[in-house]
Amino acid sequence: MIRLLLAEDQGMMRSALALLLDLEPDIEVVAQAGTTAEALDAALRVRPDVALLDIEMPDGSGLDTAATLRDKLPGCRVLILTTFGRPGYLRRAMEASATGFLVKDGPVEELAAAVRRVLAGERVIDAALAAAALSAGPNPLSDRERDVLHAAVDGATVADIAGRLHLSESTVRNYLSAAIGKTSTRNRIEAAHRARSNGWI
Repeated sequence: MIRLLLAEDQGMMRSALALLLDLEPDIEVVAQAGTTAEALDAALRVRPDVALLDIEMPDGSGLDTAATLRDKLPGCRVLILTTFGRPGYLRRAMEASATGFLVKDGPVEELAAAVRRVLAGERVIDAALAAAALSAGPNPLSDRERDVLHAAVDGATVADIAGRLHLSESTVRNYLSAAIGKTSTRNRIEAAHRARSNGWI
């Protein structure tokens, strides 16, 4: 049996996926989680063969969870399942050593097959997303520029961003200016939007 951890923040979706995957003769959902903290706790407790992780969770990112699992539980394969088929997310998932990346609009049979394939050591990636990632190119933003843009997504002021990130306002302005240039946009709101739509933040 393939022991599977399922991390998805929407309860109804999580229950439906667990029910469908449990119908597979060789897959057993041994733990479910609605947050990244719950996913990490469960993974370390039950030591699953495969962790199926959503990207956007209430307390963090499944991409960060994938990186932590790579370090703390290297025998666990990670399969990212997301609504957001963004090229930057795929690149970040691969950097975190995820072995699979699928979007949620596929059939459950395809998901079950992907679980088996990643456990067998294959890399499983949504074909359309792989093509988009190749054409989009790498993320041009530095880690700090990503942090500053992420803090700017909700329209925060420079002072707000500086306070959140414990930086001076002039440093925030410098990072924002660099990010605006790298994203070829006119202001920080456009830069944050473009970065988010590409999965860079």
